[in-house]
Amino acid sequence: MTAPDEGAPLVEDFECCFEFQPGWIDLTLRVGTKAEAKALATQVVNSLNPLALEIEKSAVFDDMVDRAVDLNDDAPTLAAAYYTESGEALANLMVDSYGDEGVERPTREEVQPLLLEWANGEVTGDPQVSYLDLPAGPAVRVQAMLQVKRMLGFGRKLTEFIKYAVFPPGMKSLVVITVTWEAIARTEEIAELVDEAVQTLRLTPFTTGDGAPITDGTTE
Repeated sequence: MTAPDEGAPLVEDFECCFEFQPGWIDLTLRVGTKAEAKALATQVVNSLNPLALEIEKSAVFDDMVDRAVDLNDDAPTLAAAYYTESGEALANLMVDSYGDEGVERPTREEVQPLLLEWANGEVTGDPQVSYLDLPAGPAVRVQAMLQVKRMLGFGRKLTEFIKYAVFPPGMKSLVVITVTWEAIARTEEIAELVDEAVQTLRLTPFTTGDGAPITDGTTE
């Protein structure tokens, strides 16, 4: 899903947090520099169990740095990745918010087809779609296979994704969680991890002293 092309963007301050299960690593960067990514990766890699790793620590470090920089390229609200104890990265997770000032938030039915739109690929097969109520608010969930264009346009690779569009009460923004992975053989395991994580999502609007939501500033 991409941001709307018209209208002034809605800027709404809110806190976004998960109670992540072990394996999920928060890779959100505040500045977005490689130096910041290296500092974060150093801290995480040094906390890993060296006896469980099946990959060189340096390789995990390099992967985490590159992944953090890539995931933060468009300044998401939150970025994370799931790593196994062996050091393998299984899935990427990003949270973004969307909205236009003065434009009413769309319904779940209106958002559903937008969740299947990708700038660099196309959905293949029949997507799984469900409507549900999360602790963070009403939501629509889609899961499907995606054929992604390779670099330079040569061929395509198969990826799977889950998107949740969440409609938090007390907010005007639409919050979208996007998770992608290429380990298709582990789809059931990854989908379960994603669904468990999303159940712990909390979205809290920042308010002024009089209790009114703050509608300008930087999204946290």
